[in-house]
Amino acid sequence: MIITSVKNDKIKELRSLASKKGRRETGLHIIEGERLVLDVLGLGVVPDTVLVAEWNTTAGAKLGAMGIPFITVTGEVMKAVCDTDSPQGVFAAVKTPDTAPPDDYPGGLIVCLDRIQDPGNLGTVLRTADAFGAAGVLVGEGSVDPFMAKAVRAAMGSTYHIPVWQGDLCAELDKMKAQGFDLVCGHLAGSEKLPALGSNRAIVIGNEANGASNEVAEKCFLYRLPMKGRAESLNAAVAAAILIYKLSE
Repeated sequence: MIITSVKNDKIKELRSLASKKGRRETGLHIIEGERLVLDVLGLGVVPDTVLVAEWNTTAGAKLGAMGIPFITVTGEVMKAVCDTDSPQGVFAAVKTPDTAPPDDYPGGLIVCLDRIQDPGNLGTVLRTADAFGAAGVLVGEGSVDPFMAKAVRAAMGSTYHIPVWQGDLCAELDKMKAQGFDLVCGHLAGSEKLPALGSNRAIVIGNEANGASNEVAEKCFLYRLPMKGRAESLNAAVAAAILIYKLSE
């Protein structure tokens, strides 16, 4: 079977996943791109729907070898459901995992995001947190959806490697502190020297334009990255990468 019309009911449903409302109502989100789809499905993530463009026979063969059923679509239909301008011809809709914060946080490093607005930054932070062994990422209210397509692409699979939670950041920081976590917030007004920290740590990365909120900052030790040049600040994802590296030691 091949789907040739963008007005097909299934295609209409899949197109709705571009919006937060559509993702919330269906409980699904988008993965696109041949490598990312194959890697994620190879982890055992069970898809709701997989689409393959009729011209991408290589991806179809790989999915067939993995025992994963898919629907063939025209290039026009593939472009209609994908978020990218030049789709690679492979698309999957998968169930969004439960993102409720845990009653007890796992030990180690927790990365916390306070009102991060750029999905590329959020995905990059997820990838960095995964690379340096973080126990999970907490996405605070007011941040972009970590399961929107651009954020998932930027994370390059890390969304499915470590826990991703969403919740009230202030309340969750209080919970972490009660569980023995040291709380550190990247902040321009902070100290350039870190205090002695225990093995359980949480690092807060603030909003790209305004940094961490006052309510969040006052719960944490404020730390400023020492900089030798004239730049006042760094891109949120770059600053997060350095902070995650330092606190993962």
